[in-house]
Amino acid sequence: MTISTSAAKLKPMLNFSHLDSQFRALAEPTRRSILERLSHGAATVSSLAEPFDLSLAAIVQHLQVLEETGFIHTQKIGRVRTCRIAPEGFQSIAGWIAERRTLVERQLDRLGALLAEADADQPPSRPEGTPQ
Repeated sequence: MTISTSAAKLKPMLNFSHLDSQFRALAEPTRRSILERLSHGAATVSSLAEPFDLSLAAIVQHLQVLEETGFIHTQKIGRVRTCRIAPEGFQSIAGWIAERRTLVERQLDRLGALLAEADADQPPSRPEGTPQ
């Protein structure tokens, strides 16, 4: 393989770096739990930390990852930091999944058409025990 063909194959993969970060963020169960909680409404950092057996600093680190990947927005008013889900942060993942789904559905449609053609080419089968 030459350098130019290697670069041609690698370049599209580089476009997924943001998606890679988002999938890594979602791979952590604590972060998914935080997102689940925030899907019901805004919450303070301390209320998000309550159900976990983690330090507040650890929860803040999880929240930073979620904010950096675009899944949440945080706002500090006085001494209270409130977190909200950011629906637009899920658009890139939803788009990527939709593209994969479309490709798979097309392949299944083609398979269905091939199977229908094969069935149409076969003579009707007779149940066993019936005379020919």
